[in-house]
Amino acid sequence: MNVLVAGGAGFIGSNFIRYWLERHPGDRVLNLDLLTYAGNLESLADVASAHADRYTFVRGDIGNVDLIEHLLTEHGVDVVVNFAAESHNSRAVLDPASFFRTNVLGTQGLMEACRRAKTPRVHHVSTCEVFGDLDLDSTDAFSEEHPYRPRTPYNAAKAGGDFVVRSYHETFHLPVTLSTCANNFGPFQFPEKLIPLFTANAMDDLPLPLYRSSQNRREWLYVTDHCRAIELILEKGRIGELYNIGSGVEQSVEEITDRVLALLGKPETLKTYVPDRPGHDRRYLLNSAKIRRELGWEPAVGFEEGMRLTVEWYCANEAWWRPLKERLAVQEGSWGGR
Repeated sequence: MNVLVAGGAGFIGSNFIRYWLERHPGDRVLNLDLLTYAGNLESLADVASAHADRYTFVRGDIGNVDLIEHLLTEHGVDVVVNFAAESHNSRAVLDPASFFRTNVLGTQGLMEACRRAKTPRVHHVSTCEVFGDLDLDSTDAFSEEHPYRPRTPYNAAKAGGDFVVRSYHETFHLPVTLSTCANNFGPFQFPEKLIPLFTANAMDDLPLPLYRSSQNRREWLYVTDHCRAIELILEKGRIGELYNIGSGVEQSVEEITDRVLALLGKPETLKTYVPDRPGHDRRYLLNSAKIRRELGWEPAVGFEEGMRLTVEWYCANEAWWRPLKERLAVQEGSWGGR
């Protein structure tokens, strides 16, 4: 089988390519990525070497319909998995237009290319954040039927992309599935996100900038469990359906920070409290009963094990993340004047 992975040089995309090639030795993977600031081919350098006969990289924009149609036809692509997106809420506050260009218009371009090429199977990866947020004391969780109520430019751009994908299924009968997922963590995550940023800062004894609403909670999932869920959706998921992928494990920003410091043996004095980002969501939690019931998926990596593996990976791979810290465009303590 020939698989095109859009956004394959990013965090989850690169982990998915690595996972797929290991699990499906007869398949070939085409990695399409524009290599914007968070795209990093070093995440797949060993894969490119070990699987040179089964792995190909093409630099390109998902919004370039002619290019994508050509690639789909030339490589005989059977499955498209779309991870391509601008994905950092803080960066979206600074440059919202780029998020709508990629996440909405880019997604439309990719779906149009798939329609023209009559791609047999398409999966689109979304986020729990399209549903909005929950009260900290709420007993609710977002089901697949929950209305979309995005609160930030990033969330709204992802929601718009989801509607594009749904429209191509309903109008043109494009064979799609979608998934929304909890916050992922693990190796190869760009060091602007919470866990890698705080791990890298703590290793260098630099301040860890917690938002003042540090009790805001997220649901956390180790990245390989996400990859396995997408694999199951591609194998057994119902066309046109949305599947929530969640662990059920919630942790506040404060709890995550304390765990990073404990794993590294660093003092709590590194914690620094900064003004909240505009539109800072309080809490996300997914009801993932559907994928567990229909497809038999459950997370295999527990939160504590995943945190240990993640922190150990960043400690062992400074050569990967140190150059990337120079690309950081957001100073998380600078929101007070906005």
